Amino acid sequence: MSHIFPRHSRATPPTASHGQGPYLFDTTGKAYLDGSGGAAVSCLGHCDPDVIAAVQAQVEKLAFAHTGFFTSEPAEALADHLIARAPGDLDRVYLISGGSEATEAAIKLARQYHVERGQPQRRHLIARRQSYHGNTLGALAAGGNEWRRAQFDPLLISVSHITPCYEYLLRRADESAEAYGLRAAQELEDEILRLGPDTVIGFMAEPVVGATMGAVPAVEGYFRRIREICDRYGVLLILDEVMCGMGRTGHLFACDADGVVPDILCIAKGLGAGYQPIGAMLCSGAIYDAISDGSGFFQHGHTYLGHPVAAAGALAVLQKLEREALVERAAQIGAKLHQALTERFGQHAHIGDIRGRGMFLGLELVEDRGEKRPFDPALGVARKVKAAAFEAGLICYPMAGTRDGRAGDHVLLAPPFILAEDQITELVDKLETGITQALPA
Repeated sequence: MSHIFPRHSRATPPTASHGQGPYLFDTTGKAYLDGSGGAAVSCLGHCDPDVIAAVQAQVEKLAFAHTGFFTSEPAEALADHLIARAPGDLDRVYLISGGSEATEAAIKLARQYHVERGQPQRRHLIARRQSYHGNTLGALAAGGNEWRRAQFDPLLISVSHITPCYEYLLRRADESAEAYGLRAAQELEDEILRLGPDTVIGFMAEPVVGATMGAVPAVEGYFRRIREICDRYGVLLILDEVMCGMGRTGHLFACDADGVVPDILCIAKGLGAGYQPIGAMLCSGAIYDAISDGSGFFQHGHTYLGHPVAAAGALAVLQKLEREALVERAAQIGAKLHQALTERFGQHAHIGDIRGRGMFLGLELVEDRGEKRPFDPALGVARKVKAAAFEAGLICYPMAGTRDGRAGDHVLLAPPFILAEDQITELVDKLETGITQALPA
């Protein structure tokens, strides 16, 4: 009998034995193509020798040094590497252990920034419906997925949520993509004015919405308008690239595709590629200076801040992405995967939309393609697709609640950047098996 507290107490998953490249293997020897990189984590695949060597070398030299007493060489080197490539005036890096910690830190930093500047009345955070920013209480409050929030709602801080930029469903037939983007962005200004322009600390959003909507990018111009609105009212723009960042979309930083620079940026998942738990919050020099010139102390912290082994592993990941041009490869192979999905499923009666950027792609499952009508949630379509694809030897990331936290289903794909072209066919074949077996006849 296992003493592990599992994600689901009524399911017994197989035991992972080992990994190699884009595959994981269980203890029976069965191979699974990792078509979602776990949860968009394993950008380099499994058992990369360069990252393993970096982790081993660091743990032999220095495994841990608490940041209340020391900094460390790998943490400093990782921060330097990130800032040298970060957009705009992002200038400081706060290294933590994962995505939820990154977004939690971002919310607290945004609040403290305004307090340090003599604006303690700023207390409201705005985010978007159907977003996901993590499972700690602050991050969960920022997230807009009602199913994830429901039972914990009495514990959550109040956060305003506006409509996401969701072209497939919400763009009108008589509306250009640009006009739709401006209309969607206008909700932010309307909400700032409703709350009071001098009471809002920040706006948090994913450049490409991941787990809860299935790789939904904003239309051209949306985020540039969002940036203008934030600047007008002194609201910090916080971008959550925990899932879509670090090369996943074909850009090292996902916001580069939208031509915007945030005030605070959150990354994780692909930063460490699964080899060590790590995340990071990046902020502008102006935000850092407000703390440094004020109290001098960010009132936050975790035991494993700047962990030397995690930092060494992450630096090795980023160096490999750059040395082998894997971010560019993510764009190229991602385009080929998108094409293969379109050729196979573009006219499928129950695939309403195929979307995403780079190697971050989603398929929205619908009961009626013409009407864009979702399946009845009681059918459990996403759950069935996941199980059938897994049985066929494909790890993918189906989720329910795409539309509003209850209705709608999608499949998220985020394979390793090292995926070979012949493995694209394997992925699509196995996904087709899963969809065919799971969907109602």
